[in-house]
Amino acid sequence: MPNMKNAVKKVKVNIKKNANNNEFEASMKTAMKKVERAVKANDKDAANKALAVAIKKLDKANAKGVIKDNFKARNKSRLTKKVNAME
Repeated sequence: MPNMKNAVKKVKVNIKKNANNNEFEASMKTAMKKVERAVKANDKDAANKALAVAIKKLDKANAKGVIKDNFKARNKSRLTKKVNAME
């Protein structure tokens, strides 16, 4: 356990940031999985709606610094290609 006041505060801040980052990452991954499921079920409407949500979650996670730019771009592209390839 830290002894100095600023170190104690830093530990508290890190715990909060870690919780927020985990929340962003979990919701982003869930949104991506929903797109995958909709594509697998061949449901075009659900896939398009889920894709919009997933893109929003990816952008938000990137803005908060949870994920890198390339990760965001790669996954947005991959999901969009899958949805567009549906009949």
